[in-house]
Amino acid sequence: MLNNNEDSFPILGIDYLQFYVGNAKQAAHYYKALGFAPVAFMGLETGTRDRVSWLVQQGEVRFVFTGALSPDSPIAEHVKEHGDGVHDVALRVPDAEEAYRVALSRGATSVHEPQVFEDEHGKLVKAAIATYGETIHSLVSRQDYSGVFFPGFQPLDDQGSDGFGIQHIDHVVGNVELGKMNEWVSFYERIMGFTELRHFSDEEISTEYSALMSKVVWDGNGKIKLPINEPAEGKRKSQIEEYLEYYRSPGVQHIAMATEDIVGTVEAMRTAGIEFLRVPGTYYEDVKQRVPQITDKIDALQRNGILADKDEDGYLLQIFTKPVQDRPTCFFEVIERHGAKGFGAGNFKALFESIEREQAARGNL
Repeated sequence: MLNNNEDSFPILGIDYLQFYVGNAKQAAHYYKALGFAPVAFMGLETGTRDRVSWLVQQGEVRFVFTGALSPDSPIAEHVKEHGDGVHDVALRVPDAEEAYRVALSRGATSVHEPQVFEDEHGKLVKAAIATYGETIHSLVSRQDYSGVFFPGFQPLDDQGSDGFGIQHIDHVVGNVELGKMNEWVSFYERIMGFTELRHFSDEEISTEYSALMSKVVWDGNGKIKLPINEPAEGKRKSQIEEYLEYYRSPGVQHIAMATEDIVGTVEAMRTAGIEFLRVPGTYYEDVKQRVPQITDKIDALQRNGILADKDEDGYLLQIFTKPVQDRPTCFFEVIERHGAKGFGAGNFKALFESIEREQAARGNL
């Protein structure tokens, strides 16, 4: 298996996530509730005639919300089919042209060839390849560019928010159809030299009613971690099946964002109007025994509905929002790691039962 540090496909990190949305301006405003500040804009006022994009940022995390200006736009078609959702998980690379060449030589499907974008701040190179569903990976090299984000974007004077403590993206989770998980794991191994970090079976990730299977691929150094889920057989409709039904294709299910103060981050988000999943109070009696490192924090964790888990390397704290758009599709995770490299396997049962309660309220369980 190729190792990302040794092969010809080095990745520096996640550059940005682009969402196609029905109203980019309103989406950018909504994400202030997660602590994000609007920092740049592209649209009619900047000379772009077919779309509007707002860039928001917090820590190292950049989200781009893009909406169409005409009903026959591919962006409008994407939103009609999927609702608001992630279209592009963009990867920063040292050389976008070389990364694109290598990806295609290993069997990737091209979305667009390398393009050079220039303005008074320098030049930026971007190409793109396809991944699951209609999601793409842009390959971006920006070492020769000093502008706010991208040629065509205008910096905003009022950046609106100091942030809620989010520092970087921890992982991005994709949902794929039954029987396709291993195919996409193989894709990342073959194209990018990733390796399998974890494997969760349907027995590990199941409740009385539903189940799923999950594998995690990563770049070997932790900058990129990509769990991939598929449904597993259960008595009722799983969360993955619900996602696929409403998103109408494979796609990004959730984005985990790292903080060093999860209590402060979650309290700020909740005050701003973000809704989080809740587990029963009895969960905290068990977790004190299972994760003794958090005993002195238990009151704050329980008050905020924050979960805890541990592995051989340490422990982690995590919490999940409810879906952040009309369809029950994309949501967010906030995570605080203390050495742990896992993904909260000890919380899966309690978490998925909480998700099932939400599914039942929507009439979809």
